[in-house]
Amino acid sequence: MPPVITPATHADFPAIVGLLERNALPRAGLEQQVTTMLVAKEGEQLVGTAALEVYGAAALLRSVAVAAERRGQGLGQTLTAAALDLAKRRGVRTVYLLTETAAAFFPKLGFRPIARSEVVQAVLESPEFTTACPASAVVMARSLR
Repeated sequence: MPPVITPATHADFPAIVGLLERNALPRAGLEQQVTTMLVAKEGEQLVGTAALEVYGAAALLRSVAVAAERRGQGLGQTLTAAALDLAKRRGVRTVYLLTETAAAFFPKLGFRPIARSEVVQAVLESPEFTTACPASAVVMARSLR
């Protein structure tokens, strides 16, 4: 049976943090994003997560992580698609992301590399951009129009 993707709850947060830590992903500012965070569960076991930070017509996709035993099965793509759908429902027109390890993954989902100078100011001021990810991280964007 495939994992079920649902909105995250505060009760999911410890498992989300554990998954992010196992994937060496930052959690700075994540506590404020529970309402725009998704989880993938098999029964009670959390096997994936994705989150959005929404800034008006722009959003930052972050914390896309899949448990090691579930990688390579399309769950990361499914979580990303669900997050993009959530962004559309919230009126977002452009989704940005930062990655150090998945620059080859996200173009398959319509993202393209961009310069930091192309990112809207609100996203540039996010914890992910200001403190969590190094300047060497690849910046990508996708239009939802």
